[in-house]
Amino acid sequence: MSEQRNLILAIVLSMAVVFGWQYFVGPQKPTPEQLKQQEIAQQQKANPSAQPGAGAVPQAGQKLVRDAALKAASERASIDTPTLAGSINLTGGRFDDLRLKHYHVTPDPKSPEIELLSPLQAEHPYFAEFGWIADAGAQQKGADANTQWRLVQGDQLAPGKDVELAYDNGQGLAFTRRISVDQNYMFTVTDSVDNHSAQPVTMYPYGLVSRHNLPPEQRYWVVHEGFIGVLGGTLKDPTYDDLGKTNETQRFDSMGGWVGITDKYWMAAVAPPQSEQLTATYKAYDANGVKAYQSDFTMKPKTIAPNGSQTVVHHLFAGAKVVDLVNDYSRTLGIQRFDMAVDWGWFSFITKPMFMAIDFLYRYVGNFGIAILIFTVFVKALFFPLANTSYRSMSKMKKLQPEMERLRARFKDDKAKQQQEMMALYAKEKVNPLAGCLPMLIQIPVFFSLYKVLLVTIDMRHAPFFGWVKDLSAPDPTSIFNLFGLIPFTPPSYLMLGVFPIVMGATMWVQTNLNPPPADPAQQKIFAFMPLIFTYMMANFPVGLVIYWSWNNFLSIIQQVVIMRSTGTPVDFLDRLSGMGARLRRGAAPEKPAGPPD
Repeated sequence: MSEQRNLILAIVLSMAVVFGWQYFVGPQKPTPEQLKQQEIAQQQKANPSAQPGAGAVPQAGQKLVRDAALKAASERASIDTPTLAGSINLTGGRFDDLRLKHYHVTPDPKSPEIELLSPLQAEHPYFAEFGWIADAGAQQKGADANTQWRLVQGDQLAPGKDVELAYDNGQGLAFTRRISVDQNYMFTVTDSVDNHSAQPVTMYPYGLVSRHNLPPEQRYWVVHEGFIGVLGGTLKDPTYDDLGKTNETQRFDSMGGWVGITDKYWMAAVAPPQSEQLTATYKAYDANGVKAYQSDFTMKPKTIAPNGSQTVVHHLFAGAKVVDLVNDYSRTLGIQRFDMAVDWGWFSFITKPMFMAIDFLYRYVGNFGIAILIFTVFVKALFFPLANTSYRSMSKMKKLQPEMERLRARFKDDKAKQQQEMMALYAKEKVNPLAGCLPMLIQIPVFFSLYKVLLVTIDMRHAPFFGWVKDLSAPDPTSIFNLFGLIPFTPPSYLMLGVFPIVMGATMWVQTNLNPPPADPAQQKIFAFMPLIFTYMMANFPVGLVIYWSWNNFLSIIQQVVIMRSTGTPVDFLDRLSGMGARLRRGAAPEKPAGPPD
């Protein structure tokens, strides 16, 4: 039957959204590799002049907790900006200690600050580095991971307060590094080499971001984490697993660009001068029993004549991927497509405008939850004509239910004739039995895009709504199984069934009862369980998405009821609820069905 196919299609689409999301998009459990916490046993053997960052591996037994690793390191130049705190390791001139002042582990502002970069001797090393590699066969020493820099100017890096490092290789080359930082997360590293020897020297400037032993954090398939960069004007973003499973290396030649390593919300990336040729590398390798990942670039050789000098200006971004901020760096610093640091996904033409619209509303109302509610109204208004046509068709279908039942009973033994009569009835009443799927088809791309926006934009992280909702990007923290916090019991994650998922399920249940019921009793039972299934499934989704769906359902119910009233279609479900409510308010018992007169 056409109406049965309609309902089956709706069920299939619904289940595809929810179960598909859970399998392909939802949070993934950490892999065994990410859970490895092995002791570092030996030093990686490498030629420091062979590749960027080579030799930057810890000695055996040096794996320490982060604070101990910082204390055990050599001299440091401190960093203190409005957004960052940390230090620069003078061994290698390495950026390996950064905390984000404005972001905390939990919504509680007293919780620890996010630790972005960590030293090589820590459990989870994550650092950035710049230097000079000597030409192959040259006797000169470059400035690399093992270089011991001296602090010659400034004692603390801050906006407007630069620091300067110096290193003399004892062979006639004097290296100078001047470091500045802005109010946010961008460092400018000006590297110079002066040649005081009698021979010309060739050096290759490089920059890298390296990460070892990934922490066992929750990961999402829908959110890119791993290597990232724009090379040759194109986004290059293999995941950790893309290269890590077989320890692959990828190389790219580019004019300018940038490379780095990104998480869901944070990123460390290095950018050379945008007008110069470079070779970039992404690689995964085993370093002392743990998996290591590195993004780096090496520029074309620079020849320093006797009594001459060469200077290269690099940039390092280390911080939160705030949308406005990365867009601004792309414009003001000319870094190629730096705005692509935020993972908008394949449907960026929907997700990015959606975020911009919600962010615009947020600037006026001051609450992302309210902004989502207002945005939903605009989306409903945009698709109102299409949804209106769909709901009118569904209303007519429900109004025709008695006639359709008569046709089924009349031709129950002749399915072909029954189908023919049904199609004739649809044509006569100008009803499209498939029109009821349109609201769901419309909602799927909006649902996906909002889910993506909630997950990837730092602006939504820890964004509160009202009451118990402190983070719109996390699931509803309440549960009916402890009476929403009244019982001192913390349910396991699979029993976290909060207020908003229940509200969403209730609105979906109302919608189910407003729609034309399927003829097949088995289908009726399946359809009746759909709100309950969705309630449990949506409990693990970001509460901001659940709020959107609940509000969208509520608006759809109002629209559908108004249309049903205007077309004379009985809204018996709501009429029964209204009657029961009125009797309860009067204190009367529910009326018994009328029986035969005595």
